[in-house]
Amino acid sequence: MTKENPRQVITRRSFLKLTGAITFAALGALTTYSLLGNEADSPVVERVQIPIPNLPAALEGFRIAQISDIHLYPFTTIELVDLAVQMANRLEPDLTVLTGDYVWHHTEPIFDLVPSLAQLNAKHGVYAILGNHDLWTDVKVITHAIEQEGLPLLVNQGVSISVGKSTLYLAGLDDGWSGKPDLAEAMANHPGDAITVLLMHEPDLAPRYAPDKRIHLQLSGHSHGGQVRLPFYGALILPYLSWKYPMGLYNIDGMWLYTNRGLGTTNVPVRVNCAPEITELTLVNV
Repeated sequence: MTKENPRQVITRRSFLKLTGAITFAALGALTTYSLLGNEADSPVVERVQIPIPNLPAALEGFRIAQISDIHLYPFTTIELVDLAVQMANRLEPDLTVLTGDYVWHHTEPIFDLVPSLAQLNAKHGVYAILGNHDLWTDVKVITHAIEQEGLPLLVNQGVSISVGKSTLYLAGLDDGWSGKPDLAEAMANHPGDAITVLLMHEPDLAPRYAPDKRIHLQLSGHSHGGQVRLPFYGALILPYLSWKYPMGLYNIDGMWLYTNRGLGTTNVPVRVNCAPEITELTLVNV
């Protein structure tokens, strides 16, 4: 596993300072530009096909719904979460995954959030991982609240999901910024020939995991897509560990990576050219 250069690792404190400075500097521009249309309360479904060579027939058309980066309160409302849950359920997915960052600066919103998330419904279950903000608040409280509501939380763990005569292996890693992700531990029970989906909050860590050819797809969030994307320029600001792969589908050395734009907002309650996202990912044979 490649180690980060200590000089390149951004601490939580320096990240918050940097984000705050840029936020205040850009606030005027964002306010003006948001007049063109703030999409923060208008979630959309993005439908993406994931081509996998030699995909077993039982997994052809297998559909995964993904929700990420909710950050409940003060900008993300529970009404928006309820709407996203309804939209995800209407997809009638085979599997639903939550890829971290349920809160922002405080733990208390998790107790309002988990009853809504518990309404998610998928044929083969709903699984969650943690994000950096979940660790930055109180990871014990966040973990307890999620698990108490009956939502399986994968922290360096994997689970085999039987689909007909085939198996899909779902592996979930601890947060890659402030946690201790351990791929070997998460893959310890891998059956060897299963189609494998890896859940990792930060997308830019995908090159660490792509060399493991058992992994077909990594699902991430973290970036919010930048929240504000200017024409011909792109995102004004992106969080650490989402600079390379900020949104959408990528192929990294044969492994697919999909970065979800997230549902909530932080710093400023604005989304422009970057609507909140529920993703429907469909596995297809090639």
